[in-house]
Amino acid sequence: MSKLTEIRWHGRGGQGAKTAALLLADVCFKIGKNVQGFPEYGPERMGAPITAFDRISDNPIRVHSNIYEPDFVVVVDETLLHTIDVTKGLKKDGAILINTDRKAEDLMPQLNGYKGKVFTIDARVVCMKTLGKYFPNTPMLAAVVKITGLMEPERFLTEMEESLKHKFAKKPEVLEGNMKALKLALEEVH
Repeated sequence: MSKLTEIRWHGRGGQGAKTAALLLADVCFKIGKNVQGFPEYGPERMGAPITAFDRISDNPIRVHSNIYEPDFVVVVDETLLHTIDVTKGLKKDGAILINTDRKAEDLMPQLNGYKGKVFTIDARVVCMKTLGKYFPNTPMLAAVVKITGLMEPERFLTEMEESLKHKFAKKPEVLEGNMKALKLALEEVH
């Protein structure tokens, strides 16, 4: 990947979209990529719509702005399809990833005429099977790595395990469930 890959995340406060964007940047940095991972701050509260961004490249990144024409869009909360134009600026040769229990073809009417690739994952099912609680950012992070091809899944899992060991140093019991969620999510992207 020599080109710049830009990803825009849409979620709601408290769902972990910002954390997932920052973790993706961290993992890509660890494998030698140039990265930017940042949220768009505003008066967000728990449940309010939020946006976060990732830029990833083999070359230095000289752009320092929001992402207006992303290669990929990640929608952590399907209800945002009713209120936000998540496909705005999305490149035709890019893709959108939506957390939903519905099929991609059922979502097309809500995507404002977008004709590109649509991927889905039911992050709730993945979370309940592996974590016992609903934290959609973990499966969405693995799913975005799968659809973007930013790195090999095995490398991603190795790097994430190291990151999560550090992040949850005082809660080692959380590591196993999160790793299971990442592995299952890699298989559950449609």
